[in-house]
Amino acid sequence: MSAPGRDRRPASSAAAAAGAQIQRRRQQRGMSQAELARRTGLSKATLSQLEAGLGNPTLDTLDAIAVALAIPLTDLLIRHGDPATVHLASTAARESEPTRELLRRISGGHSLEIWRLRLPPDTAVDGVPHAPGTTEHLLVASGSLFAGPADDLRHLRPGDMLAFAGDAPHRYSTGDTPADVTVVIASPVAG
Repeated sequence: MSAPGRDRRPASSAAAAAGAQIQRRRQQRGMSQAELARRTGLSKATLSQLEAGLGNPTLDTLDAIAVALAIPLTDLLIRHGDPATVHLASTAARESEPTRELLRRISGGHSLEIWRLRLPPDTAVDGVPHAPGTTEHLLVASGSLFAGPADDLRHLRPGDMLAFAGDAPHRYSTGDTPADVTVVIASPVAG
């Protein structure tokens, strides 16, 4: 018979993945296990077990850890780290309606979303206000458009960049030429 705890295996692949993320994020912040344990109210032994993938954390436990690390809870549920290189091949735009593509979502102190917005000629789109504190960044690749806060639209041309509060009504509209725009939406992470 083996000693208790000697044959411990990960409770699940999800628990092992969460443990790896906890350890990775803690180390990125230069935080010791003791400090993270203090901030979460967990014992150091419990935290050590979780990081080793030997525990079965509850959502409340993961939430407490996420808050202490100042990251979204979902960051602890990712099974793999970000790939070193991301290459997204170009796609064709629709000729008669706007084309939107989420290119990437990046977590951290802010949730970042990178979108491609392609607007055909003579098209107007009202942007839905995002969460308070959100900022939109536009970078025009080709064409021209009027964009920005609904009460302060700016004329943008290729290479122009515009940043504005995305938590208020905003609008994008083209004239007689189409526009291809990269949109980066930065939203504060709750917690």
